[in-house]
Amino acid sequence: MDNPDQDSLDNLPPSAKLVFKVLEYSGPLTQKGIVEESMLSARTVRYALERLEEIEIVDEDVYFADARQNLYQLTKPAQEFTADSETCTAD
Repeated sequence: MDNPDQDSLDNLPPSAKLVFKVLEYSGPLTQKGIVEESMLSARTVRYALERLEEIEIVDEDVYFADARQNLYQLTKPAQEFTADSETCTAD
């Protein structure tokens, strides 16, 4: 049986996949931090985050150091998003 998270992740645009990888390697970041790490435009990062939130891969929390910003993080470890897809393709 296919993993719905992986199916959704595979169907995302490249910018959303890049934002996913940035959060995977760098941990929780603000939108500004994601823009700096990914070198994507702020608008592209906003769109990618919206897409990731729609499929419940990314959570948005308050950034306590500056309440005007939000902190984005993966809903679960990245290995859980990719581990099931590896076992599914082996069958």
